[in-house]
Formats: sequence, structure tokens, C-alpha cells
Amino acid sequence: MNSNPAQIDPAAVRTDASTLYAERERRIADVIALRQPDRVPIAYSSVFFHARYAGISNRCAMYDYEALADALRQVVLDLQPDAVNTPFKSSTFGLVSDILGYNAWQWPGHGIPDDRPYQYLDRERMRADEYSDFIEDPSWFMLTRFLPRVADAFAPFANFPQLAARTGLRVPYIARSFAGPEIAAAFARLAEAGEEIKRVSERGDAFSQELAEMGFPLDSHAACHAPYDYFGDYLRGSKGIMLDLFRNKDKLLEAMECVIPMTVREVVKNAKDGPNNRVHITLHWGLDGFMSPDQFKTFYWPQLRKVMMGLIENGLVPYVFWEGNCDSRMETIADVPKGSCIYKFERSDLFRAKEVLGDVVCLRGNVPVSMLISGTPQEVRDYSRKLIEVVGKGGGFILDASAGIPEEAKKENVLALFQAARDFGRY
Repeated sequence: MNSNPAQIDPAAVRTDASTLYAERERRIADVIALRQPDRVPIAYSSVFFHARYAGISNRCAMYDYEALADALRQVVLDLQPDAVNTPFKSSTFGLVSDILGYNAWQWPGHGIPDDRPYQYLDRERMRADEYSDFIEDPSWFMLTRFLPRVADAFAPFANFPQLAARTGLRVPYIARSFAGPEIAAAFARLAEAGEEIKRVSERGDAFSQELAEMGFPLDSHAACHAPYDYFGDYLRGSKGIMLDLFRNKDKLLEAMECVIPMTVREVVKNAKDGPNNRVHITLHWGLDGFMSPDQFKTFYWPQLRKVMMGLIENGLVPYVFWEGNCDSRMETIADVPKGSCIYKFERSDLFRAKEVLGDVVCLRGNVPVSMLISGTPQEVRDYSRKLIEVVGKGGGFILDASAGIPEEAKKENVLALFQAARDFGRY
């Protein structure tokens, strides 16, 4: 008898992980194409549940990149999802935001306690009378108006000249705008922030590669926004953008047309060399309660559809998260090529979505976050089974929580959710 401990063959481990990776990607590709896979896939997406799961604070997950990787690795290995939405691009901005003096958010240790999720601050960062400036030269506007208003490090650029107006003998005089100690200090601060975000990106890329080597694909590789949300979320704020529906209709429509080609071009560039072709688009202001169906058909869907079609024409798959309720929009949003998109619904009736959209797009969702927080494992299993049997009938369905896994979710409920996909999801 050999007394030496058994040795694991690394090549065999890699082969097995490679097989699992291929199976999971094929499973997802099948449901996007509205084919019936071997099993209903399930994905892991959360900003901070893995932190709670591993016993670290939200602040730690935002500032300590190794602790974040350890926590995420632990939850992924336990849950065995078919895809992972890594939080390296969504929750590691603590230190770089400190350096920049970023004021668009509050985050753990910076305005809120260490164990709370970060919070978006709804503020007006572009005045209604500045639409024309944006339309004329969006990049100059962002550099001299938007960025100085959201981050202290960009404040010295508020008086920067409009470069498109400088040609010929005026070009050398552009250098004058770079003179002065405040500009030098700003560049030093930006360089420091740049080095930090580079470090975050490299660690995130390394972890994504580690996930792949363990057999877990990424949920999506790139992200963008609806043109209306570009202005509502980041520039005009909720009050401003809703007033613009009535007071600045033409300017809003013209400005949204400006951002459509920029959005598509940037996403296509970012997704070009990625591990998959899925692009995450989270929607906010076009849902029921924020605008009427007629307004949706004028100010939201046509512009969003142009972005989506731009992605589809470049071989990408829009993964659209309809955050909130959009029951009144379902017939309208069915106007996309068959088998080209994923629609995830938070509060909409997913069973009705199956009837209206089931032969057009892959559906995703929507176990309520309230059930994961306050329900029982059996309730989670029963609801997941119903979703699988009804919405998953014939394929075209990804099981998921309605808005990702909430950080307050009970561990046993999350485990029940992922086990339900394995227990009930086989075709």
C-alpha cells in the first residue's frame, strides 16, 4: 500500500473546470437563443452578500481587494452558479473615490456606517439651460461642467477652454491652460487615482481569470445605460428630468440622440476582447410610475432600442434589467429580434412576461428579495420551482433573485435558491 497522500493531478482539475465552463456557457447560450438547455441556469449577482457570507464588513469589501476576492471565491464555490457577476467593477471604488473627492455617492466609512451599502445621491449636476452646451460639445461639457461638480480633483478644469475652437496659431496657447499650481496638483491627484483604479482593474481581471479556471463564466463583461437614464441618473436628477419631459422636450430628445452613438461605440470597444458578449443595462426612470406609456414610447424606448440594436448588430447580447415594474410596457418592449436579448424583471409579473415575451427574449428572475430576507427555505424552493416549471417551460429562462442577492438575505435561503435550480431545473 502506498503510504504517500493522494496527489491531485492539476491537469485533470483544469480539464474538469474547462468542461464545466463550457457546459455553463452553453447552458446560457441556449436559453438566450430560446433553446431548451440541459438545465435551467442560475447566476450569482450581488454587491455585498458575499461580504456578509464571509464575515467581513461592506467597507472591507470596498477597500481590501484580497478580502473581497476571498469572500467572493467562498460564496461561488459554495453556490456553484452558472455565471458570476463579479463586484470588482461595482464595489471597489472606495479608495479611488477618497483620492478624487467624489461626491456623487455615500459609501461605507464615508458618510454611512461600515456595514451599510453605498448610496446614490440624487442631485442636479446639469442645469436645464445647459442642454445646448452639452449638445454642442459633450466632451468639453463633461470635462468643464459635470466632472468639477462631482469630484474635487476635477475642479481646476471648470475654466478649461473648448479645444475644438483652437486651431492654427492658437494651438500653442492651449498650454497656458495647464499652467498654475492648481492644475499641477489636479494632475498629480488624478495620476494617483489612475494608478489605484489600474490596480483595482488588474486585480479584478486576475480574479475573473481565476473564476474561469475554476469553471465559472462571467455573467456579463460590459455595461451601459439607457439614454434617458444617462441624463436622469447622472446629470439632471429625478426632479429635473421629469420636468424636462414637459419643459425641455426638444432639447432632451436632441441630447439623447447625441449619446446613443457614443454609448454604442464605447461598449463595443470594451466588449471586443471580452470573455463573453453579454452587456448589462440596468434601467431606472422608464418604468411604470415614472412616465406614462405614451412618454415611454417617445422619450425612453426608441432611444434605448437604438442602443440595443447597435449592440446586437455588433454581435453583443443586451442583458436588460427592468428595475421596478414595467407591466404596461411588455408589448412595446417585445420589438427586438428574436433570441437576441435577456430581460430581467424585478417586480413585473414574470408569468405574464412568459406569455407576452417568452417567444422573443430570454427571461430572467425573479425570486423576491423580500422572500430571501424574511422568508423560509421552503418558500424559496416552492417559488423557484413554480418559476422553473412555468416560466422555464421549453427553455429561455434564467433563475435569479429579483434584484440580485440582497446583502441581508439569509444564508439558508440563498442556498435553497441555488439548490432549487439543480433539483427542479433538469429538462
